[in-house]
Amino acid sequence: MTKVDIISGFLGAGKTTLISKLLKEALKGEQVVLIENEFGEIGIDGGFLKDSGVEIREMNSGCICCSLVGDFGTSLKEVVDKYHPDRIIIEPSGVGKLSDVIKAVKDLHIENEIVLNSASTVADASKVKVYMKNFGEFFNNQIEHAGTVILSRTQNVSEEKLKTAIELIKSVNPNAHIITTPWDDIDGTKILGAMENVTNLELDMLAEAAQKAYEEHEKEHHHHHHEDGECCCCGGHHDDDDDEHEHHHDHEHEHEHHHGHDEEHEHHHDHEHDHHHHHADDVFTSWGTETPKKYEKAELDSILKKLSESEDYGKVLRSKGMLPCTDGTWMYFDLVPEEYEIREGSADFTGRICVIGSELKEDALKELFEV
Repeated sequence: MTKVDIISGFLGAGKTTLISKLLKEALKGEQVVLIENEFGEIGIDGGFLKDSGVEIREMNSGCICCSLVGDFGTSLKEVVDKYHPDRIIIEPSGVGKLSDVIKAVKDLHIENEIVLNSASTVADASKVKVYMKNFGEFFNNQIEHAGTVILSRTQNVSEEKLKTAIELIKSVNPNAHIITTPWDDIDGTKILGAMENVTNLELDMLAEAAQKAYEEHEKEHHHHHHEDGECCCCGGHHDDDDDEHEHHHDHEHEHEHHHGHDEEHEHHHDHEHDHHHHHADDVFTSWGTETPKKYEKAELDSILKKLSESEDYGKVLRSKGMLPCTDGTWMYFDLVPEEYEIREGSADFTGRICVIGSELKEDALKELFEV
């Protein structure tokens, strides 16, 4: 019987960092398949289940990474049939709805082969309030349908702000187990234990709620006469950041550059989404490019500062990439609103940049990165 763990989380919450911690500290002896469905424009090649829309590559410590491009249900079934792994971890797109992923797993009707073991959400403690306010339809769905909410970066927020974040999460999902201890202070086995400590009854209720949310959505959808088909996991091509997927590096200390992330900055993202049934593709866009251009570290720092603090480029929610530096090294960067980090990484086949947000201004982005 294969256990299925869904680990969702809004853009930049730290899902990949958490998964690498779990693989390293809690799942060493297990055969694990990691299925990812990213929203972004930078794709990757390769893999041997490509015809079915699954691209798979071997990784270290008995883990197989599988990036998803095709039909989610078919791909999941193929992975089960081909590998019979001990565990499948599904990492949906940051803008995917958790209810859709739970429903897709349940809809496979292969209960004799897989069991929905846990459905968790990673949430950045410093951004719960602003994301709930501006992207409630997507963010709240991930909180609402989670058995466990794992807060990231709690070491970076005041007790007051942490208390507010917990109250907001409880207002959406009063039954959620909430992990508040900083990840550096807690072993992966403890986190996994908390995720798995959700009873089957709770998981069944979450699945029931997911089904209900889907039916209401369909009713609403039908009512508005939208012809376009609904997909279970929002996401385009796989945005492959090899550095993040190899699970060697430890960047729990993410974001060395703090550019103030308190409520006074919320005016940056003041655009409500009241309408309730959006496809991620209708709300979020992504821009990505490959470039051989070499950047000075100070130059990249200046670009990311502008990107994280200004709305001249649209409402930027997440950016990451790897770029060659003029001194011969490579720089990897990660950005969420008002915070970014640059670190050294291994050389890639070419420089790559990906930006995700809403109302992105592509020409301004091209000009900013000079590509």
